[in-house]
Amino acid sequence: MADAFSSSSETVIQRVVDVNLKENTPAEKLFELYQIRKTCAFINEHNFGKVALQFPDELLVDSVAVAGEIERNNQAKTFILGDTSYGSCCVDEVAAEHVGADCIVHYGSACLSPSKRLPVMYVFEKRPLDVEMCTASFRELYPDTETNILLLYDVNYDHAIGNLLTHLLPEYPNLVATELVVEGEQCYSHGRINRDNNIISPPVDDNSQIICQFGRQFSLKSGSSLTDYRMFYVGQEGATLRNFMMTWNRCSFCSFDPVSMKGRIESVNVNRALMKRYYAIERAKDANVVGILVGTLGVADYLAILQQLKETLHRAGKKSYTFAMGKLNVPKLANFLEIDIFVLIACPENSLLDSSEFFKPVVTPFEMEVACNRKREWSEEYVTDFRHLLPGLTAIYSAVLWNTMKTNHFFILGTGGRSHVPMADQQKDDDEIDVSLITGALRSQNLLNSEPVESSFGSSVVLRNQTLTVANTNSAASFLAGRSWQGLEQKLGETPVVKAVEGRRGIAIAYEEEGTS
Repeated sequence: MADAFSSSSETVIQRVVDVNLKENTPAEKLFELYQIRKTCAFINEHNFGKVALQFPDELLVDSVAVAGEIERNNQAKTFILGDTSYGSCCVDEVAAEHVGADCIVHYGSACLSPSKRLPVMYVFEKRPLDVEMCTASFRELYPDTETNILLLYDVNYDHAIGNLLTHLLPEYPNLVATELVVEGEQCYSHGRINRDNNIISPPVDDNSQIICQFGRQFSLKSGSSLTDYRMFYVGQEGATLRNFMMTWNRCSFCSFDPVSMKGRIESVNVNRALMKRYYAIERAKDANVVGILVGTLGVADYLAILQQLKETLHRAGKKSYTFAMGKLNVPKLANFLEIDIFVLIACPENSLLDSSEFFKPVVTPFEMEVACNRKREWSEEYVTDFRHLLPGLTAIYSAVLWNTMKTNHFFILGTGGRSHVPMADQQKDDDEIDVSLITGALRSQNLLNSEPVESSFGSSVVLRNQTLTVANTNSAASFLAGRSWQGLEQKLGETPVVKAVEGRRGIAIAYEEEGTS
């Protein structure tokens, strides 16, 4: 916590940064690993002139070679996007638009959040997976072959899942595999996933449920729900697995780590994690000034959730300020002492930020809605995708998907509106006062909501709200007025005019003339 405000001068010099340098991929493997032929076919098919190639840090070593091969095989001009504005899992449309790109080719891990501005092609890493070891671990973790199991995996192991299923499906008839999809493939043709194999899934009947969420699509047997299934995840522990476990917190999880080649029962106490999130909700209820952090400029509908958050906070009597500051860190947010709590708008994998080291908590849009909306209750449902909180989108996407699918299946979609709860009418409800579970003080949700009520005389005269006698705005301006230091004092007209003289030399921590007479 102390590093948020000050740090030792020796820290920068002594700091050690662990960098995993990847060796350059041999030229003979470059075409296969980065799917250059399919990428060139995608570019030529749409006649793109400028192509942005987005690489994560660990793949930048091959970026120049990949860009050179793409330019040699078509007439397009390529631009390498190395330092993403936010998380590398999201498509950086802002950086691509700076160079006037016609499309984006995204390499490496991806959260598969939909984007709307530019066409996107995904090329995943082909990380090695020992199928025999994974199969053996699966059999050990699930000795009952009749168990309902849902197979989840990191996107970088998509190429090996088909081979894994050929070993498991004959023994496990109730095994369901997820398939990677991009909503753009079916809705607005902005996303494409290149895959070298087709995932073999067991046939589904006409009454099956097809669920699409987090870029994964899978079907469940009729009459069953997700709580009837156990989850098996192929991949390393990280944001993707944490997102699945928080969202489907009533399901048991097992995983296989392809690096250590070990399978295990996930023993992470999800209930404890949820209680930590509930503590953050209580902090949000106590907050008067809220900072809205825009953590993405590429995920579809981020402006809609931003506007909805502003309206929700206003109707709950809280003051809000919007910040767009790229990648977050502790010192950045510590500069805004007047903010009581921050709410982060980001993709599902980046929204669950561990704010234990931050000066003020950072919550998700769902948690802020629980704090501000009386109609939304804290229950077993936990929403990490902010698009689910938006109203009126489910019917639109349903119609599009229904027309594009040839089979008459029942769809449960992961797009907006599924978890939308209308805001309670704070003006009509009586002002409720409850007790903070953290401070023990009384708090009121409607204290700031003192907008005048229109008069019945049909004129511009308004009636004063007679129920409120004291109002405390608690805005950033009032916080600034109470600070002992408010910035540099101008003292206009009080400072004499003098000629410019030579100033200090050196850096602020040790000027050259310091320590001399």
